[in-house]
Amino acid sequence: MQPELCPPQQQVRTLRVALERQAPGHRPGYASSIATTSLGPPVLKHWCVWVQPAAATPANRWDQRWFDQVSSALTTWGAFVPLTLVDRPEQANVLIHRQRPARRQVAGVWRASNGRTQLQVVDVQRQGRRRLEPRVKVTVSPGLRADSLQATALHELGHAFGLWGHSSEPTDVLAISQGERPVLVPSERDRLTLAWVMEQTTRFGSTFRRPNQPAESESPE
Repeated sequence: MQPELCPPQQQVRTLRVALERQAPGHRPGYASSIATTSLGPPVLKHWCVWVQPAAATPANRWDQRWFDQVSSALTTWGAFVPLTLVDRPEQANVLIHRQRPARRQVAGVWRASNGRTQLQVVDVQRQGRRRLEPRVKVTVSPGLRADSLQATALHELGHAFGLWGHSSEPTDVLAISQGERPVLVPSERDRLTLAWVMEQTTRFGSTFRRPNQPAESESPE
């Protein structure tokens, strides 16, 4: 019998593990700008993803539009990372919420954003086995036109799946600032960078051994 891909968590504890810059070096795409952790890149060989359902059934047109664009973004990334959609948050490593992120202060200025991604590192027990996992909260604002909503979801999910940094090229999904037209397909540089990150040694997904204390990191928007 095959093991369940996304079993619910039985216990969970947040660890004090933060994103940190890599040592300088030549890497494909924009991988040199991607942050990692002391445990290796926060990536898994298989991701379990929960998407916030509509508040009512049937969904109103705005909730349905948000769900459709987020689903399109997930389908796009699903060509490059193995993922499974789940029905309950306790099954998930990535949780996608329909809300506008709160403004935050950057260099003394309050800034708004269309999306945000927050990373926690957790010691989680599933089916009696403890392991290290990234837990990622993604928020995508519903108040956007359809193509911008999809592009925002693609960008934030790129962070969630391991691209904790930005590209300087506006044609990349993880561009720090996009051009006039939203990017709806990962570029070759996006794909090369993600492939490099997924090939790196990591302790995520492995059996947990050493306790730490709580902490949380955010995507560097």
